[in-house]
Amino acid sequence: MSQTAPYPPETLNQYALVADGERGALIGPRGDIAFLCAPRWHSPAVFSSLVGGAGHYAVTPSGSRYVWGGHYEPSSLIWRSRWVTGDAVIECREALAFPGDPHRLVLLRRIEAVQGDARVTVVLDPRAGFGCHASALHRIEAGLWTGETGDLRVRWQTGPGNLAGNPRPDRGGFSRSGSAIVGELHIRAGECHDLVLEISDEPLPWALPEPEAAWDATEAAWRAQHPRLATSLADDDVTHSYAVLRGLTSRDNGMVAAATMALPEHAEAGRNYDYRYAWIRDQCYTGQAAIVANADPLIGSALGFVTARLLEDGPHLKPAYTVAGDAVPDETSVDLPGYPGGADKVGNHVNAQFQLDAFGEALLLFAAAVRHGASTPDQHHAALLAGRTIAQRWREPDAGIWELDNQPWAHSRLTCAAGLRAYAAAWPGPETHDWSALADVIVAETSRTSVHPTGRWQRAPRDDRVDAALLLPAIRGAVSPEDPRSRATLRAVQSELSDEGFVFRFRQGPGQLNDWEGAFLLSGFHMALATHQIGDPLAAVRWFERNRSAIGPPGLFTEEFDVVQRQQRGNLPQAFVHALLMETAVTLTAAPDQSDRGARTRRPVRRETATSAARPPPGQP
Repeated sequence: MSQTAPYPPETLNQYALVADGERGALIGPRGDIAFLCAPRWHSPAVFSSLVGGAGHYAVTPSGSRYVWGGHYEPSSLIWRSRWVTGDAVIECREALAFPGDPHRLVLLRRIEAVQGDARVTVVLDPRAGFGCHASALHRIEAGLWTGETGDLRVRWQTGPGNLAGNPRPDRGGFSRSGSAIVGELHIRAGECHDLVLEISDEPLPWALPEPEAAWDATEAAWRAQHPRLATSLADDDVTHSYAVLRGLTSRDNGMVAAATMALPEHAEAGRNYDYRYAWIRDQCYTGQAAIVANADPLIGSALGFVTARLLEDGPHLKPAYTVAGDAVPDETSVDLPGYPGGADKVGNHVNAQFQLDAFGEALLLFAAAVRHGASTPDQHHAALLAGRTIAQRWREPDAGIWELDNQPWAHSRLTCAAGLRAYAAAWPGPETHDWSALADVIVAETSRTSVHPTGRWQRAPRDDRVDAALLLPAIRGAVSPEDPRSRATLRAVQSELSDEGFVFRFRQGPGQLNDWEGAFLLSGFHMALATHQIGDPLAAVRWFERNRSAIGPPGLFTEEFDVVQRQQRGNLPQAFVHALLMETAVTLTAAPDQSDRGARTRRPVRRETATSAARPPPGQP
C-alpha cells in the first residue's frame, strides 16, 4: 500500500473503538484511525476520513491479500486488530492510554508477528481542524518525530529506541513522503514493535512515554475500573457494554452520547447529527442501568453530572452539555463530504430546546440512587429543583424525547409523573408529600388529551400516532403495566411499529417502516422490559436477543438498525443502547416483581467479571 492510498469509509459494523474517557478513536479493518478528535470529544478531528476529511494514521499488512478480524481484551477497550495474510498472522494491539488526560492523548499501537514474519506499512499524516491544517513534523533523532498541526503539538515514537525486544536491522525505517511519514516494518516471528503517538493542546512533557510502562498502567487502570457486575443473560456483552460506557465517560463525569458526528440515520434524509456531547437523558438512562447492574463507577459519574447541571441551571437545564459541563456550540458545517448518505455537521441545535422529560428522568435517577444507598444532600437538593421545575413547567410544550417541534408530548409528561412518584416513594417527607398528587394530576390531564379512541396512549393531543417511547410510562411507574392504556399501547407498538423482532420509534410516512429510518434499538430493549414486566419472560427474551443481534463484530451498537440491509445506522457507539442492554440483560434474569413494577429495587446477585470468559474474537478467521 502506498502512502497515498485512500482509506474510504467502511460499513459501520466494521469499526472498533478505543477510548480513554476524554476522546475516542475509531479503527477500521485496514488498521486506519478513521476518526479521532483532539484534545477532547467535541474538538475538531485530527483524523477524519470517516466523514471525508484528510489525515491518516494506519498500520496495514503490506501486500493486497489479507483478511481481518479482532477482539477486545476482557473488561477493557484494549483492541487487537488481527490479519491473516498468505504467510503470516499479524496483530496490532491498540489503546488510548487510560485514564486519559483532558489535554493530551497517548495512542499506543503494538504490532505483533504472531505467526511468521510480519510486514506492515505504517502511515502517519495528522491534520487538525478536520483536515484543514497539514502537519509539520520533523525527525529530531532516530525513531522520534515531533512537530505541530494547527494548534496541536504532536510527538511520535517509531523506534528503534522504543522497541520491545532487541532492535534488528530489518525492521525498516521511516521517512517523509509529501506531508505524510511513511515506513514499512519487517518484524520477525514472535517479536513486536511499539508505536506511541502523543497529541496535546499544551506543551508536551519532557519525558517520553515508555511503551511497556504505558501498557502496564493502562491494563491496570482498566482492571481497577471494572466493578463486580450483576448476573445477567449476556454476561460478556454486559461486561463489554460497561467498558464502552466507561470509555465514553470523562473525568468531569460527562458521558458523550456517541464518539462520532454526522453519521446518517437514513441515507439522504438529512438526519445526521453531532453526538459528541453529554445528554441529560442519556446520563439518566446510564445511571439507572448502572444501578441495576451494580456498575458503581458509572453510577457516581451519572449522578455527579446530572446533579451539577441541575444545581447550576435549575429550571433552565439544557438537554445537553459538553462533557465538561459547558454549552454545546450551535450547529454548523465544516465543508466535508460527510459519511456516504449524510452530510457534515458539528455542534447541535439542542441548545435552543426545552426537553421536559429530562427533569422526570433526573428524578427517576435520584430515586434509584436513594434505593441503592448512593444519595447525597446535593442530589436531594437537585431532586427538589427538578420537582419544582416540573410543577412550574409541565404544561409547557417541549421538544420531547425525539427532539422535534414543541408540543405537549405525552411521553414527556408521563415521564415527569413517573419521576415524581418514584422520588416521593424513595424520599417521603414534607418536601415531597404532594408530589404523588401532582403526578396524578399530570396523568389525568395527559389521559384527557392524549388517549387514542382505541384506548392506547397517543403521542400528543394533535398527533394520534403510536410511539414506542410510550412504553416507558408503565416501565418506569407513571401508570401500572396492568392499566388498560398500558396494555393497549404495548399491543399497538407490537402490531404497528415492529418488524422482524425490531421496534421503530413511530411511523413517519406511508409504506414500510424501514423506508424512513432504521429500527430503534433503544426501543427494542424497552419492548423487552415491557413484556417481561407483564409476566411474559419468553417474549421478553426473544425481543432482547433479536435486538442484541444488531451488535457489530467488534461488539458496538449504533442507534438504529436497517432491518432490510442488515446494516447499522447512526452514530457509533450509541451509549444509551449499551446502557439499556445492561439494564435489560440483568432485569430479565429475575421474575417480574408484581408488587413493585417499574421501581427496579432489586439488588441482583453479584459476580466477578474478571473471571468471565472473554468475548470470542469477532470476524477472526
